[in-house]
Parts: sequence; C-alpha cells; structure tokens
Amino acid sequence: MSHELSSRHRNTLEKLLDHQGHANVEWREVISLLEQVADVEEEHNGKYKVKLGSEVLFLHRPKHKDVDQQMLVDVRHLLEQGGVGLA
Repeated sequence: MSHELSSRHRNTLEKLLDHQGHANVEWREVISLLEQVADVEEEHNGKYKVKLGSEVLFLHRPKHKDVDQQMLVDVRHLLEQGGVGLA
C-alpha cells in the first residue's frame, strides 16, 4: 500500500516502527498519521476506531501527551498488518 506522507508523518512512522524502545511519540502525532493512512472515526464514547485494510484497532486518548508502550505496539502491529511502511 502506498501513501504520500509528509516529512512530519514519515518521522512519526519511523518512531513507531523503531523496535528499539519507547520513542516518546505524542498522541497528536500518532492520530495525525493514522488519519492520513487509515479510516479514523471518533466514537460517541471517546474511543477512536481505526480501520486499515481488514484490521481494526480501538484507541483511547492517553491522559498524557505521549502514548504508552502498549499503544506503540498496537499501532505498530496495525501499520505492519495494513502494509504501511517506509519503503
């Protein structure tokens, strides 16, 4: 799957795909990237439904500006399964 990404989105994608550890990725960066590459819908309960190909992920806005380690893993998995990469 090919997506035209801005340098800002590519930078966020690089952070998300970096398996070396937590890269201090901000929620606003993550949701902005996901809105570019996937279908994102904020539900009435405050959750975000993210659909990429056949994959669906439900996310909660974190209390702090950075996403936690589990959200990084979940979003990374969604992107990888959805064919989004740095090719």
